[in-house]
Amino acid sequence: QVQLVESGGRLVQAGGSLRLSCAASGRTFSVSVVGWFRQPPGKEREGFAYIHTDDAFTYSDPSVRGRFTASKDGAKNTVYLQMNSLKPEDTAVYYCALGVRYGLEFGGYAYDFWGQGTQVTVSS
Repeated sequence: QVQLVESGGRLVQAGGSLRLSCAASGRTFSVSVVGWFRQPPGKEREGFAYIHTDDAFTYSDPSVRGRFTASKDGAKNTVYLQMNSLKPEDTAVYYCALGVRYGLEFGGYAYDFWGQGTQVTVSS
């Protein structure tokens, strides 16, 4: 099985930066992508960025493009989300998830393994 452990969420002022980490352990897969999702208060969870674990190809939604960047450290089996120029509307619980098969979810994958979530709060 796979375990994902997230860390790095906290309270930050608008305009500030945070880096979230998503550490993975367990088996590996030939097809895999790590997606970043967030769930603002009272709203549905939605994906906004992902990174391929093999070639490090990344995608980010226009709402965060230019501010958020996904990256990976293969040696540490860890994926990062660098978040800059944070806004109050970025306040949410942030999740990472591992997709190991193609599907109909975010980015065309199916996400079977999820982290526990980390709270990011941006004050104005």
